[in-house]
Amino acid sequence: MAVATATVNSTLPFRVADFETLTEGLDYAAGGETGISFYSPRGELETALTYAELREQAMSMALKLVAAGYPRGMRFAIVAETHPYFHIFFFACQYAGLIPVPLPLNMNMGAHDAYVARLRGMIRESGCGAVVAREEMLVFLREAASGLDIDVGTPEDFAAGPESQGDLRPFDGEGPCYIQYSSGSTSAPRGVFITQKAITSNARGISRHGLKVEQGDRSTSWLPLYHDMGLVGFCIAPIMSQVTVDYLATASFARRPLVWLKLMSKTGGTISFGPTFGYDLCARRGLNGSASELDLSNWRIAGVGGEMVRAEALESFATTFGEVGFSKTAFLPSYGLAEACLGVCFPEVGSGVEVDRIDKRIFAATGRAVPLQDNDEDKAGLAFMKDPSSAQGRDFVVCGRPLPGHKIEIRDDHENPLGERSVGRVMVKGPSVMAGYFEKPSLTAAAMTVDGWLDTGDLGYLIDGKLVITGRRKDLIIHNGRNIWPQDIEWALEGVDQIRSGDAACFAVETDDDDCDNEVVAVVQCRSSDRDVQDELVREIGATVYRASGLNCRVVLVPTRSLTFTSSGKLSRAAVKADYLAGVLNVLNESSGALPATQSVASARTLRASES
Repeated sequence: MAVATATVNSTLPFRVADFETLTEGLDYAAGGETGISFYSPRGELETALTYAELREQAMSMALKLVAAGYPRGMRFAIVAETHPYFHIFFFACQYAGLIPVPLPLNMNMGAHDAYVARLRGMIRESGCGAVVAREEMLVFLREAASGLDIDVGTPEDFAAGPESQGDLRPFDGEGPCYIQYSSGSTSAPRGVFITQKAITSNARGISRHGLKVEQGDRSTSWLPLYHDMGLVGFCIAPIMSQVTVDYLATASFARRPLVWLKLMSKTGGTISFGPTFGYDLCARRGLNGSASELDLSNWRIAGVGGEMVRAEALESFATTFGEVGFSKTAFLPSYGLAEACLGVCFPEVGSGVEVDRIDKRIFAATGRAVPLQDNDEDKAGLAFMKDPSSAQGRDFVVCGRPLPGHKIEIRDDHENPLGERSVGRVMVKGPSVMAGYFEKPSLTAAAMTVDGWLDTGDLGYLIDGKLVITGRRKDLIIHNGRNIWPQDIEWALEGVDQIRSGDAACFAVETDDDDCDNEVVAVVQCRSSDRDVQDELVREIGATVYRASGLNCRVVLVPTRSLTFTSSGKLSRAAVKADYLAGVLNVLNESSGALPATQSVASARTLRASES
């Protein structure tokens, strides 16, 4: 019977991520009793490995990979299941001088062709010489690798080879570490090339300053290991500080969200992260008779990231689970991205959620995030603001200050720095920033300045050096000179009966009429086949959009599972827009209005490839 790994090392002195390479960090962690544990969909322990056992198995596998003749620096792809073999092969590559490439799981088993195409793109673009996955995944891998000169096998296949009699050959602190395909990568995959120096710097910043990791901390994660928050936050960073991690598969969480909380309670977990929707799912389930089973009083850091943070969802979670010991001061909204390994900005641990409420009308007209209480016409500089009570507020969650050694600037489209509370492009610079997109010099040049500033693709503003994210630049709707956040419309639609979270995507498209502004489109998933129900839903959606934004929009109803999401669970409005323009959506019903004709089917598909 498996025994969960220890929370505290009995004799090994605690070191917080002061290592130059991943192998140095694992070598040190192997001197203690902490490690990793894997749990079933119902929260029962299945497998446990101490870091000593992980190191032993990784080094043995590394010798087999060297014996197989794989050249130093070769890329080795690993399907990133929440399973011990991922950790073993990831660190085997580190010891063998190979570069691991985590590949995503197929979370939608009905999308066979799309998943194979996604795998093939990543395998081809990374130029990997081998790929490993469990037996049930080989049908996808073999199809994806068809015609390519690479080895495909199970963990057992690679383990059957002989061990090399030579030495291991880990990279030094200046060497490469891994290639991370960003969550938005679909038909045009972009591999983020991460060095040892970048990842150890980020793990150090996250552990020492972002989370203030303590001896005795214990992490819990259901996040996918092919996403930066799962890979860095709950695989690499914990090992660099000898912290034990308890794993629940992402699919297990999706089926039974409360198992996450039961696992936190059972193990005494102190650190866990998730996107807002994870907390929202649990709050919607409620205690559900589980009050006597849960004790969340040890949970000191409930991190939030990976998507726009919604304060009301977090408040609902805190209210629901405060009864079993959860403290809302545990919330830690943060900001990061794969191109900076993971973490960039964090608030102070224990400070909870800080909300900045701004005037939507002033932002729409000027692009400035003016606090709602400061909206008189002199301060706003707007003659039309005669009645302050007519202003509409919008809450944004503050994501804290950049990690030591990192800088944030907000710039306009001409690279000019903007002042506080002016919304613009979020630029990041620091030791955690990627070396570039793997073998994509043109993409790298487009994303990074010659002096090392990374254009994140996000929009935001600063308050006293603290970052507030307002959305993705390519998603912002500009209509009749107004700036409108699509998520505001989508969230408003969640208040309509029959519409669930994640059912709506809103965007603007150009029209052929030069005298008309862009047309705003709301694509909404519908579960009813009744035409009268659909007609009423179209009318209600149109009215809701108008109340939320003052916009008249085209409403398009589509079947469930029609919208596209990234591997991290974020809605890809660009992909939905491209599907709409290409005419590939199965439209059930729609409001009247001329279809945009500025995009041909072929060009729209090109748009999807370039924006995904």
